[in-house]
Amino acid sequence: MVRSTSDLSFSPTHPRFLSLKIRDALVKAEASGLVVPQGLIAHGRGEAFDYILGERTIPAASVATMAASALLLRAEWPVISVNGNAAALAGKDIAALAATVSASIEVNLFHRTLEREKLIARYLKKFGAKEILGVGSAASKTIGGISSPRARVDPNGIGKADVVLIPLEDGDRAQALEDEGKKIISIDLNPLSRTSQVASVSIVDNVVRAVPALIMSSRKMKELLRSQLETYISNFNNETNLARAIEQIVQYLQGVIKN
Repeated sequence: MVRSTSDLSFSPTHPRFLSLKIRDALVKAEASGLVVPQGLIAHGRGEAFDYILGERTIPAASVATMAASALLLRAEWPVISVNGNAAALAGKDIAALAATVSASIEVNLFHRTLEREKLIARYLKKFGAKEILGVGSAASKTIGGISSPRARVDPNGIGKADVVLIPLEDGDRAQALEDEGKKIISIDLNPLSRTSQVASVSIVDNVVRAVPALIMSSRKMKELLRSQLETYISNFNNETNLARAIEQIVQYLQGVIKN
């Protein structure tokens, strides 16, 4: 049995305070059913990549965030796809982002049960999210090329979306959605993951930093003309920006080694 660190005492001055706080939140979310045990493993893998970023938002991520905001604001039907980890780590900010860019929110799970879908929907509504798509029989459309339960989507959400934000995603679904002609924005700490490689815009950052950054940039860009948003999008090259992200990671690691 995993014991929650909420029973432990750790000071805000602890060098791992934020990391411990996030881990504790996920353990509590797993105990409530919001997150599955496999989600804890996935978070640990992501946290390892955050270490080599220096647990900070690198410049390449900031560039991708601006392009992602432009894409969301220009979209006809933007949708934010949410799984258990994304809800637990950034639920409040996801609800705020959806309101900022007029996006729908859809629950989409690998380990899918109706009870868990409803639990995540209720959790997001606590933060002001109005309607949560993809719950139960509402996920009546199947996306081809996906072998997991994540193939099921809501025809009124991801099914008809032109832009989909997929934080903490699996690569085969990212590819399948791109193959359907949708623009995919990913939030993934690993620049070499399948998700990062196939997305239209890949934000190499921790979701707890990336979603607030998206809110901030979207609010600043909201009054821009469509032509100005198009300029941000057309000037962005995901392959080039991912290469920059890797260079910035290497530069950070070289600095750590020298120190």
